[in-house]
Amino acid sequence: MNDLILAIDQGTTSSRAIAFDRKGEIQALAQQEFTQHFPQDGWVEHDADEIWATTLKACRDVIAQTGENRIAAIGITNQRETCLFWDADSGEPLDRAIVWQDRRGAGLCESLREAGYEPNIMETTGLRLDSYFSATKAKWLLDNHTDARSKAASGKLLFGTIDCFLIWKLTGGRQHATDPTNACRTMLYNIHDQDWDDGLLDLFVIPKACLPSVCDNADDFGVTDPGHFQTAIPIRAVAGDQQAALVGQSCFQEGTIKSTYGTGCFVLMNTGSTAAKSKHGLLTSIGYRLEGKTTYVLEGSIFNAGTSIQWLRDELDFLSDANESEAMARSANPQSAVHFVPAFTGLGAPHWDPHARGAIFGLTRDTRPADIVKAALESVCYQTQDLLGAMCAETDITPQLLRVDGGMTKNDWVMQYLADITGIDVERPKIIETTALGVAVLAGYKTGWFKDLDEIDTVWQLDHKFSSALGQNDRKTLMEGWNQAVKRTLSTFK
Repeated sequence: MNDLILAIDQGTTSSRAIAFDRKGEIQALAQQEFTQHFPQDGWVEHDADEIWATTLKACRDVIAQTGENRIAAIGITNQRETCLFWDADSGEPLDRAIVWQDRRGAGLCESLREAGYEPNIMETTGLRLDSYFSATKAKWLLDNHTDARSKAASGKLLFGTIDCFLIWKLTGGRQHATDPTNACRTMLYNIHDQDWDDGLLDLFVIPKACLPSVCDNADDFGVTDPGHFQTAIPIRAVAGDQQAALVGQSCFQEGTIKSTYGTGCFVLMNTGSTAAKSKHGLLTSIGYRLEGKTTYVLEGSIFNAGTSIQWLRDELDFLSDANESEAMARSANPQSAVHFVPAFTGLGAPHWDPHARGAIFGLTRDTRPADIVKAALESVCYQTQDLLGAMCAETDITPQLLRVDGGMTKNDWVMQYLADITGIDVERPKIIETTALGVAVLAGYKTGWFKDLDEIDTVWQLDHKFSSALGQNDRKTLMEGWNQAVKRTLSTFK
């Protein structure tokens, strides 16, 4: 029948597979969690073989529900910046994948910054010189494994972000490819020339022979090995998770904004064909590339959003399930002045301080777990407002509307507080799985389901709009309290 698209959503804490129909409605879903490894302070790693195993299991579970003959194509979306090397023959990973949250490259970044390399890196890649991105991770892996660099130079060792590794595994090692939205987050890709940058490859000592080819977001990424799903299924789209959500939210017009709330929080503004340069700590990235035409975005990245609630659940036992957070926030003391700054792995935009660490301020004798849970949820909204303020300063565009997605958006209390603290309308779609939806419609576009972006836009449907009920003076007071708390966590605070 070929009436479904299988979207692989490989995230930071789980691998999921979702089957969508032509209307963008979910017909089947499966999810597999996998292990998080924290070998040292600030280090975060994933077992790539476990990622592959959980991805394959999730896909097979969905296909068992739908039947393999119904899958027209596969789209892949993934956690960005997380990267690894693997053997070109056996597929065996060189080491664990180093996760986007990992900070082990901070020292190298500081040295390169002192040596004056950051302006060129920002001009070429649109990124800050930060260990968040893949380049320092790749250099560390090659530096810390004997003969790894020589093997990479001869093509015996391959490099890639998680999408690239999954493509390679799904196609039985026949396709070594990625897309522009993942490539542009490696800090090795020239977003203007649309190619790997020789100067940056030399700087980080990364052999070009180990790098993947870069295809459009809706393109031919090969077909799956028949042994995986009993039939060969074409892979027709790939996009990094945040850019996939941009597409899933139908943010195709210049100035439109989406914000995703998952492990971290990521706010993207469509800037059209212009690669806007930031002076306020934002990043310039590729939003999507279709038919060779590139659309750019400004992005603000918050490293920890859902992880705050996960930490309160798993480490402090404040709640047994993340879904309890809404009821706890509603039961908290409305006069509580607790501020939770979740800088577990440093602070992202607009501060970019890898050495900042998390802190909770304003504790009193009557502070309860509910007050701290409420503060953790509020922190996500405060950080979003920080990013929107920076975007407004960059573009002279005053945001009027914010489209949101991700697991945390199911929490009505958070969404209302987000509208209150930003002062703009917040729109939640009926399908909050917009990351998976985005790559599904891209695969549908390549498959011929949609003739253009206008047809893709018809898939998006509103679930609920949240409007601010907070006065400007109250909003200003709350943000001042938040800014004071953030200042105290910065590594430069005296």
